[in-house]
Amino acid sequence: MLTQAITRVPPLAAVRRRLPEGEPVEIETRLINEWQRLELAQQVHNKHIAIGIGSRGVAEIPAIARSLVNLVRTSGGFPFIVPAMGSHGGATPAGQLDVLAGLGVTEESIGCPVRATMDTVIMGETADGFPLHLDRNVAEADGLIIANRVKIHTDFHGPHESGLLKMLAIGLGKENGAAKHHSYGVHGLRDIMPEVAKALLQHVNLIAGVATVEDGYHRPVILELLRSDGIVTGEQRLLDEARRLMPRLPVDDIDVLIVDLLGKDISGTGMDTNVIGRLRIEGEQEPDSPRVKALVVLDLTDASHGNATGVGLADFTTQRLLDKIDFPTTTKNIFTSGFLARGRIPLVYETDEAAINAALDYLFRANPAARDSARIVRIRSTLDLEHIQVSASLLDEVRASDGFLDVGAPHPLDFADGSLL
Repeated sequence: MLTQAITRVPPLAAVRRRLPEGEPVEIETRLINEWQRLELAQQVHNKHIAIGIGSRGVAEIPAIARSLVNLVRTSGGFPFIVPAMGSHGGATPAGQLDVLAGLGVTEESIGCPVRATMDTVIMGETADGFPLHLDRNVAEADGLIIANRVKIHTDFHGPHESGLLKMLAIGLGKENGAAKHHSYGVHGLRDIMPEVAKALLQHVNLIAGVATVEDGYHRPVILELLRSDGIVTGEQRLLDEARRLMPRLPVDDIDVLIVDLLGKDISGTGMDTNVIGRLRIEGEQEPDSPRVKALVVLDLTDASHGNATGVGLADFTTQRLLDKIDFPTTTKNIFTSGFLARGRIPLVYETDEAAINAALDYLFRANPAARDSARIVRIRSTLDLEHIQVSASLLDEVRASDGFLDVGAPHPLDFADGSLL
């Protein structure tokens, strides 16, 4: 840990923006209508149905899970929840149950059993010989329903990114399947993953996939049930909608980006790489924008359960964040992914104030006089881009950006014993 001599941080102005938005859906009503449209009651009657729920902070996921459980049960079926999250939760059943509990999904809250295992059954293989790992509890069930958000992936871009196919191939492949995919790097995710999912669809009785798309305010504005034979084209269509609705920072060139919170509940990479403009995957080209010279991350969310995957995307951090890291859990997740740079520890400073000043000192050590004109952006997290703070040097660009609403006068950052208020 380094102790930094404190100098002045340029004042920041509070900015309010309008993000890409849609009309939020009413979860229970929409699911009932979709259930009836696809006539799913007869497909689950008198059957044991596994419902796969992942580790991401999918909006309204407890409501989605409860509604699915109720629909299966009222249709005469026997529902149970399974964690569909690869190696997350430290790659242990107890750890994955803890992750679900942190998302509000427990036996008590959802009203049905939650069954966690890391055991998989190999259901076959792809034409290229890639094994089809599947959660043992799912393999032994009579049918499967999966629920996930469709969004832009943080590791790669292609016709299928984060969504139902990835949950089927990697989430329900548990650590065995996830590690196998990640052993091929981005190729394993972008190219092999869709083929594995398509092959699994020939071996699994997938009743339906529940796909949501969220707007810039992290609200589900699209919810569809996709049949097994429509899941591939349906997910491609919804991914286009997700791209349209994804929020971004208002400027492309930033000296210091301050991110208050890192977390697995925020993004699979702790911070959404599409927002911060950093991949840090060996052999992969970095995004063209935004261009962030120094990134400071201040804290880790409680819902991450100590998993600090993505901390290596930052350059500077705090002792407070470091103290919250569960290293075995983080190490397991990073090692499975194969993207080691994302797990490396940034420079650690005693306080928020010291870490922010370190970033400024680093950038302007050759020209300290230019420090007052630093281009600084502060965000709560990569999911919270409606209310941000920017330095005075960025105000003209921010006013001219899409979605600008209003801005206050620049004020010095408020610190209490070095911690940002």
